[in-house]
Amino acid sequence: MINYFRSDYYRLLRKKSLHLTSLISLLLIVSAAVVLYFSNKFDPTFPYATSTFFYSNVIGGIFIILVVSFLFNLSLTGKDLELMKHAVSFGISRQHMYWSKLILTLSYLLVISLLGMGLMIGLGETLFTHGSSSIQQFVMVSFNMLPIVLSAFFVIHTLNMLRVPDIFVLITVLIIYTMSGNLLYVLLKYVPILNELYLYAPSTLLNNNLLDFKDGTVTFDMSTWLLGTIISAIVLLLGPKLFSNRMID
Repeated sequence: MINYFRSDYYRLLRKKSLHLTSLISLLLIVSAAVVLYFSNKFDPTFPYATSTFFYSNVIGGIFIILVVSFLFNLSLTGKDLELMKHAVSFGISRQHMYWSKLILTLSYLLVISLLGMGLMIGLGETLFTHGSSSIQQFVMVSFNMLPIVLSAFFVIHTLNMLRVPDIFVLITVLIIYTMSGNLLYVLLKYVPILNELYLYAPSTLLNNNLLDFKDGTVTFDMSTWLLGTIISAIVLLLGPKLFSNRMID
């Protein structure tokens, strides 16, 4: 297991596409800050040069977060999966493969996310006007998002390990995490027992979290943690088993 983990780690560090994606992600944050800053310089009445608006653009960008998560995970679950035959022949269990690639890609994502948050706070508090609690609100809203974003990453990882085509992986996670609330509302609005289930869909909770941030009323949201934990537990229990039973091409 240790040798396989080291091998994955070495391959991960050599992925130029991964480092490029990380750089582009950080540059997008800088670009958003620069656009808002100079918009305010050119037009003093520009109403959006605030740290709250700057932070909300990233918090509300769940589509971009999901795509970046997919690309990060793909660094070890894309073409690298073609090497699995050799790993199996050397006695590496599929469980070890599943967890090794998950731990490494998730760790990289978390490191870049922390760097991104630090960069955002630095830019937001330096370039824009802000309220006395803007940092605290940003940290809290990010904390509320964390379990749902993690559950999305686990879904992406499992589908990638099962060799589901990339386009279907992206469609699946986008439906779950950006459209599920609306879909459940339409499908269940005439079912009395279930017509409020949409309120606990991932997309609904993420949207409510964003609205609370814009209103400056963010508090710890147990619902996001319960839902994220449930999805994560189901995926992480089923994922390794499904992967272990899958035929390796």
